[in-house]
Amino acid sequence: MTHFINDFFPIAVAFIKSVLSSFLPSWIVDIITIVISISVFIMFATIVVMSLVYFERRVIAWIQDRVGPNRTGPEGVLQPIADVIKLFAKEDIVPTNADPIVFKLSTFVMVFSALLVYTVIPFGPGMIISDLNIGVLYAVAITGLTAVGMLMAGWGSNNKYALLGAMRAAAQVISYEIPLVFSIIGVVMITGSLSTVSIVHGQEAWGGWRWNILLQPIGFVVYFISATAELNRTPFDLMEAESEIIAGYHIEYSGVRFALFFLAEYLNAFAVACLGATLFFGGWLGPILPPYVWFIIKAYALFFIFYWLRGTLPRVRIDQLMSLAWKYLLPAAVANVVLTGVGIWIYHALTA
Repeated sequence: MTHFINDFFPIAVAFIKSVLSSFLPSWIVDIITIVISISVFIMFATIVVMSLVYFERRVIAWIQDRVGPNRTGPEGVLQPIADVIKLFAKEDIVPTNADPIVFKLSTFVMVFSALLVYTVIPFGPGMIISDLNIGVLYAVAITGLTAVGMLMAGWGSNNKYALLGAMRAAAQVISYEIPLVFSIIGVVMITGSLSTVSIVHGQEAWGGWRWNILLQPIGFVVYFISATAELNRTPFDLMEAESEIIAGYHIEYSGVRFALFFLAEYLNAFAVACLGATLFFGGWLGPILPPYVWFIIKAYALFFIFYWLRGTLPRVRIDQLMSLAWKYLLPAAVANVVLTGVGIWIYHALTA
């Protein structure tokens, strides 16, 4: 964590450490540095989510030939800030018969599981919190925790609609987690590592343009569709099917707690875009521009596809949702793993 901060704010961290070290023990200085790094990261994540919400409104308005937000600030750029103020000003309501502990903890489970994924996302050379040798496995495991938060919210609310929405959401997340994992296996087989940094370095051939999307087109398609469904994005947003279950597992949440669910949803979506850029599009690799700029461009470009789908496609039915996962995506992902293995065997046989 300290290394991550040193990469971003070397002068500020050095100054803070020099001042604090004059009257505090070194271990306290390290704790303060970590707290500062976490705070800065949370602020950065909040700004990213606000930008994503603004661009989503503008892009979908453009796709559907509407105006979009244009009143609060120039071109409506301050609208996300106004939304945050509105949500923070609303009353925080806890249902009388709800389980207060489970009800309140669910929001933290959702947000912290979303934030923990960013631990293994490399924004540039050395710009990673922790380069775990099982980084991809860690990211997939952490994203699966969102199902726990959804079930906690539905059960803790003591609301039948919320519980029904939570059960359906958990079924959706777990079902699409399986083809998503299989879609990544091909990339891991080609790279020979589960480290996200190693996966980026494995795409440095051809002057940094040997992206895995060229070798794993089926894997990317399965990954993106599975991730879209797991994130509750259109056309798979059945967790919030208003005509059937009102608003899903978070129907009883208001104010700040609802805002935290909203924050977690967009943090997860951006993390998926970042992982997609890392796994299939070379991560930070690119000419002329700084590496982290290339990474942000690729992540936002992938997120643009989420906007495109939401502004274009209608919502599918629950039977269509499950059929797509088990009848089509999972077989395609398994076939892609087999084809990748055969391709690697042929390559080694020809180059031996």
